[in-house]
Amino acid sequence: MDFAINLENTEKDFVAALIRQERWAQKQLYEQHFGKLMGICMRYSGSRDEALDLLHEGFMKAFQHIGKYKPGTSIFSWLRTLMVNVCIDHYRKNQRRRTLDLDTAVTQPLEGQDILGSLSEEEILAKVQELPPVYRTVFNLYVIEGYSHKEIGEMLQITESTSRSNLVKARHKLIELLSGIGHYQTTFYSSKNEHSSLSDLP
Repeated sequence: MDFAINLENTEKDFVAALIRQERWAQKQLYEQHFGKLMGICMRYSGSRDEALDLLHEGFMKAFQHIGKYKPGTSIFSWLRTLMVNVCIDHYRKNQRRRTLDLDTAVTQPLEGQDILGSLSEEEILAKVQELPPVYRTVFNLYVIEGYSHKEIGEMLQITESTSRSNLVKARHKLIELLSGIGHYQTTFYSSKNEHSSLSDLP
């Protein structure tokens, strides 16, 4: 019991230091959660530089609004929600006046989904970043964050059917991009093996 009380007091002291904008507390919060929050920003951005900009904007807002955090809950969950909102705001500011692909959702099954199992997380993330912003944002909100199409529509100011359509097309595009990696790897290893059989050179 005493140990639990000490932990609670420690968290309150830490949050109080953040509210007072003490640099050591801000530095500790940044360093402790940088990796996971950067990963979130990378999924929503088109490049590492853009992700860093979103991350820094998110931390600035966290420092400004830390008073809204309720001690005893998960501070990472609070930061995660804040960071996703920053990414959504960024999308809204940069979206075209008319969103892409306003047609109805396509329902045919996707081919090549087994490709995902053969690629690294870094390769998949790199291809997610190549998706058009509207595809990338809907894909992340639905597949990664677990929001419904209704919620996504409200957040991005699009219809529910448009969210569904963009998700399907995002998946198609992602499979297409990932298939390119698989084709490249197959060609590379095939050429390498052929070369090895014709020459003693390494």
